[in-house]
Amino acid sequence: MIRILYCGSSSACLELDGDAPYYAKSRYRVLVDGSERPDLQSANVFSLFGLRPATEYTVAVRFEDGGEEQVRLTTQAESCCVDVRQFGAVGDGVHEDTAAIQAAISFLPEGGRLWFPAGVYLTLPLCLKSHITLDLDEGAVLLGSTQRERYPIIPTVSTDPVTGAETFQVGFEGQELNCYQSLLHASYARDIAVVGRGTIDGNGQNGDWWRDFQSFPASRPRVIFLNHTQNVTLHGVTVKNGPSWHIHPFFSQNFSMLDCFVTAPKDSPNTDGIDPESCDGVDIIGCRFSVGDDCVAVKSGKIDMARKYQTPADHHTVRSCLMEFGHGAVTLGSELAAGIRNLSVTNCYFHATDRGLRIKTRRGRGKDSVIDNVLFDNIRMDKVLTPIVINMWYNCCDPDRYSEYVWCRDPLPVDDRTPHLGSFAFRNMECTGAEVAACYIDGLPESPIDQVELENITVDFAADAKPGKPSMRNQNEDRCRLGLYLDNVKRVRVKNVKLSGVEGRALTAEHCPDVAAEDFEER
Repeated sequence: MIRILYCGSSSACLELDGDAPYYAKSRYRVLVDGSERPDLQSANVFSLFGLRPATEYTVAVRFEDGGEEQVRLTTQAESCCVDVRQFGAVGDGVHEDTAAIQAAISFLPEGGRLWFPAGVYLTLPLCLKSHITLDLDEGAVLLGSTQRERYPIIPTVSTDPVTGAETFQVGFEGQELNCYQSLLHASYARDIAVVGRGTIDGNGQNGDWWRDFQSFPASRPRVIFLNHTQNVTLHGVTVKNGPSWHIHPFFSQNFSMLDCFVTAPKDSPNTDGIDPESCDGVDIIGCRFSVGDDCVAVKSGKIDMARKYQTPADHHTVRSCLMEFGHGAVTLGSELAAGIRNLSVTNCYFHATDRGLRIKTRRGRGKDSVIDNVLFDNIRMDKVLTPIVINMWYNCCDPDRYSEYVWCRDPLPVDDRTPHLGSFAFRNMECTGAEVAACYIDGLPESPIDQVELENITVDFAADAKPGKPSMRNQNEDRCRLGLYLDNVKRVRVKNVKLSGVEGRALTAEHCPDVAAEDFEER
């Protein structure tokens, strides 16, 4: 069966039904109205571009190993399509096109599409508005200016001069902080699509965004920042070289990221792929990531912001994605003081990330920092140093990171600063080339993790495995080929788990009162 994920006025994104991690079980060709597209496809998710608005199409998939499936779709109508060059954009990478692009966006009518033909459009930050589509053709590049002094600084809240009422505008790393405006910025807007085979390039490597940023007068921009938006779709585009995080949906609803590629050098600082923060309804499907920090990091703020706005992360889906490099493939936290619930990560392939499925929190995130109803299923990992990590001792991104309050292994009093982790299920995972640990789960003594299920999992360690730290916490030790390690978990269920190449004990469960293992095998 072919599932339609998105159908706009000029593009569509489709997904093959199945459970193969990222790649389809058989390569295939796509036919549109009987005409065969030239590229041989291999991923579960594929896209069509250059479609005509308000037109019905028959899309067929013809598999190399036999068989064919098809689906009918009808593209959306649009009010108009405008070429950005008609507003004076040059697209030569030398002339600055900010004013022309912003004018085109401002004058675009509701339901309109702004088309960027091939070219390099050098620009300062741009503001998006509701009910429009940006369409970047193949070879089109939105290139961020390196002139930091010309990036507006946005206040974290703006104050009404008459009533004194505050409007929440920006934040970063779980706090209310003034920020440089992001390259594409939308606030309190809805029904926006950014589509096409083009590129949005933050140009972080050519400015000073990756150097001495702690001394900047405001927090670094993202490539795309979406504040209190609804119904925003990113489809097909490449997003690269962010000054910091690449894509940051913030207190937004119904955000979709489909068949996109996010990339930055492995050593670029804080260049997370996408960090949805305090959002409800996020779909990340068919995307590729290769970045300098976490690929996907789901967040809900640090304790002060969480107490003020009380907005958890809810209803998130990560499916059929490929994470090629990064600190963590899919991460929850560490800024999760308002909680995370109802999240699933399925049918994904992780390659050469430091950690695979990574959950991180710490004392000080607060009593509302509850993670529950989380499922990780059908994951393939290769050369991931530590496939599974749950760390309640995370020691980064806070002024008190090295304090005794953070590192003390004795149980401390439970108060309104104490976080809580609920139930987690890790199922159907094949992990090869691991090095540090198969599974490293480290709860708090005063707030043990409720439940961890490990089912149908194989982990094979690399013959030349090197030691490393499985989690980021104070006073942590290097490990190598460590098996299943769990500490401070109330209920542990291990079923049909096979480990190969472990050094030492295959299963270590400390301060875990209820442990059951069935079909647990060490080879």
